[in-house]
Amino acid sequence: MTKMYKIILLTLFAASLTFAQTYKVSGTVTSQQTGENLIGANVYVKGLAIGAATDANGKYEFNIPSGSYTIICSFIGFEAAQILDVDITNNLELDFQLKDYAYSLSVTVLADRAKERETPVAFTNLEKKDVEFKLGSQDIPMVLNTTPSVYATMTGGGAGDARINIRGFDQRNVAIMINGVPINDMENGWVYWSNWDGVGDATSSIQIQRGLSAVNLATPSIGGTMNVITDPTAAKFGGRFKQEFGDASFIKSTLSANSGLIDDTWAVSAVIVKKTGNGLIDATWTDAWAYYFGASYNLNATNRLELYALGAPQRHGQNSYAQNAAAYNQKYAREVLGYSQAALDKFPQASSGRFYNETWNNVSSDYTGQQWTTNLFGFSGSSASAQDRHDPDFINERENFFHKPIVNLNWYSTLSNNLNLYTTLYYSGGHGGGTGTFGDITWDYNSPSRIADWNKTIAVNRGSADRKGNAKTAGESNAILRNSRNDQWTVGLISKAYYKISDNFKTSFGIDWRTAEIDHYREVRDLLGGNYYSDNSDEFNPNRKLVLGDKFNYYNTNTVDWIGGYLQGEYSEDRWTVYGMGGYSTIKYTFVDHFQKGPDGGELTADPAAIGGYQVKGGASFRVSNVSDFFVNAGYVAKSPIFDQVVDDGTGIIANDPANEIFTNYEAGWNYRSPDGKVALKGNVYYTLWLDRSNSRGVQNLDGSEGIVFINGLDSRHYGLEVEAALAPIKEVRLDLSMSLGNWKYTSDVNAKYRDYSDANNPDQEYNLYVDGLRVGDQPQTGLAASVTVFPVKGLSLNGVVKHYRQYYANWDAFSRTNPLDRQQSWKVPDYTVVDLHAAYDIPLDLGSVNLQLFGHVFNLLDAIYVQDALDNSAFNAYTGNGVTHAADDAEVFLGLPRSFNLGISILF
Repeated sequence: MTKMYKIILLTLFAASLTFAQTYKVSGTVTSQQTGENLIGANVYVKGLAIGAATDANGKYEFNIPSGSYTIICSFIGFEAAQILDVDITNNLELDFQLKDYAYSLSVTVLADRAKERETPVAFTNLEKKDVEFKLGSQDIPMVLNTTPSVYATMTGGGAGDARINIRGFDQRNVAIMINGVPINDMENGWVYWSNWDGVGDATSSIQIQRGLSAVNLATPSIGGTMNVITDPTAAKFGGRFKQEFGDASFIKSTLSANSGLIDDTWAVSAVIVKKTGNGLIDATWTDAWAYYFGASYNLNATNRLELYALGAPQRHGQNSYAQNAAAYNQKYAREVLGYSQAALDKFPQASSGRFYNETWNNVSSDYTGQQWTTNLFGFSGSSASAQDRHDPDFINERENFFHKPIVNLNWYSTLSNNLNLYTTLYYSGGHGGGTGTFGDITWDYNSPSRIADWNKTIAVNRGSADRKGNAKTAGESNAILRNSRNDQWTVGLISKAYYKISDNFKTSFGIDWRTAEIDHYREVRDLLGGNYYSDNSDEFNPNRKLVLGDKFNYYNTNTVDWIGGYLQGEYSEDRWTVYGMGGYSTIKYTFVDHFQKGPDGGELTADPAAIGGYQVKGGASFRVSNVSDFFVNAGYVAKSPIFDQVVDDGTGIIANDPANEIFTNYEAGWNYRSPDGKVALKGNVYYTLWLDRSNSRGVQNLDGSEGIVFINGLDSRHYGLEVEAALAPIKEVRLDLSMSLGNWKYTSDVNAKYRDYSDANNPDQEYNLYVDGLRVGDQPQTGLAASVTVFPVKGLSLNGVVKHYRQYYANWDAFSRTNPLDRQQSWKVPDYTVVDLHAAYDIPLDLGSVNLQLFGHVFNLLDAIYVQDALDNSAFNAYTGNGVTHAADDAEVFLGLPRSFNLGISILF
């Protein structure tokens, strides 16, 4: 009876809260010492499961019935604050300034986020509202295109196939981090955005630090650093459902939920995403899930645990091969690019025009052969099976499938008023790969480029003669589809200690340890009508008859062991803040070839010595007044070479004394914000040198055998100007502008020598590169962006973005310029302009705690035709009939994606 009585009372109390007049409590939480907005601080009502966590701007808000309450604000690393007997009779704005123990420990500290008016680096912040308003389910780098010196494209248009360049450096030289954990590939530094397909839906903020950045991990980044911070666990119970629709049957559903702060101690947040679509470009379909989980637990007033997990199991069709521009649009090639009729005749326009993709073709639905692929939600490389292909009516030559979950456990601890410790232990697994053809495929040459004729290939595999009419065993496949697999795991530990020597002088020191193992192999994906495929690639097991899932061609295991440490000091007094840091790291690679025999008859191995690298950087900021400040910084980095510059994983050859690449960087900048907050300006200049760039190349040795040479000594210089401005003349209008002017080029020819390893007595051979004065390609060296946002009525936001690019030289391989007579610049891509439109409207319906929003995006509003990616002097798609090189008709390109839309509704509850 007593229990039932309590239940009735609780029910009546809950009902009274539901129907009572509610008011909004909102405000900002900042550091009392620095004025910095605190992200993820908890503001809650004592004794009730009502509250909220601060967002990326340090702001919070929640609704509460009228009454008298105690409101508490807490954040690890700061003294908690509480306000007693707060009478709620109207909407209330309540700001908190928390007293700093020593440092504000949170995931943003791990990510080394730059602070306004303090950190002396060039950076740009994008908050959650900006990401949600402008991303529109594109790959997450695309939302950064209005940032100075940043260039991102969707390449061939496949989901997750984006790439990003900063200041003329590709993403191998841009450190990408999620919640402070580096996600660049441990072997080559690349980032595969399809692995992080759902991170945009869980993003709290993104910060781009250009140049050497303020990051103190052993992750050198000459282009810049991209810090993605996911949503903190919310202290308020609630959730959100978002439904999106787009071109080519695109459908995406997103559900997020927050437990709210329970017992003033712990909270849980989760996001689940499902995405499908046929793809804007032919056969670039997508079938993807994404998930995010966050949990926090306050052990006591000085210790907090956080757990984050996210992943994006996915499969998608790819458009991997760029084409001659005429194959996409002959009118554009003739009128804009200046093609001759002969060049147009060589590359006829594809029937699907701009949507053309050579990596797929129709197949008879009578062919029901299965394909070997990983299970979408599998967590290991062995979780694979024979499955039906994506579509019974066609086969993709190139398909990507991968699942790379990342889990990190964070521990924030305030050991004393002067000493804080932050530690994260993380794991990132990964399994999947990409598909392609192998063997004697029958090709169809009736399109601008060859495409696989699946039906004829299947018929040959089933029959008793190969495609040339020679006798073969019926059922023996001459051609197959293969998977190129990458199964990996990484375990890492990042630990940072922060010690406050005095109110003015703070220090930080820490370690960054990682170990990884990666298996590379090929396996049979689809026998294309046959029963087996004959293979001799395994020297330990020759003359095999392969079936689905069998490994072949190559099977290597690489390991990467990395450990580094750093020491940093920061001194602030009056208007000055000065910092300096030094870091050292070592990296150790090993290689095992499971298919080739070594000299001892066992597996071929390579075990090069560990390689050391280091970085030294520092800077200063001077606050001229309350509205403006200057900064300068400089740095020197000796970056350890990547795996491919140390070991050739085809032969096991180890580079002879591989050299570090050297980065030096100098920057100076100025920031201004008007007293009324209506004008903000940022400007900076930079000067960067990239010295001793390394690469490997295949050569012919003196005895005629094939060999590998490791080349270094290539130098380039990057300098430029970057400007950002924001103006809000009236509350209904905001104007954002950005400009970047770059001058990036190679500074000298290279006279390299290499050793012929076929005979120790052979003299060194020369390998000369002729690149002096040639411009760096792959990114426009001039970029302009303007964005106008208007708020015509309450709840409605309209935004138009104009992006203009100039001085864009096609990508080219500096290590291929071995002809002293070829001094011409790579092809210069025509200038182009793109316009995007975004809109969001909060529906003014009184639904209690439920809020509805409609939103929409139109990308490439004017349906402009332009070249977004270009490779100079294509080996496959160049017109050579006129004897001219480095021209438009010699390049292979991806055009910008045609006009597309994304619409949806968001329900917040």
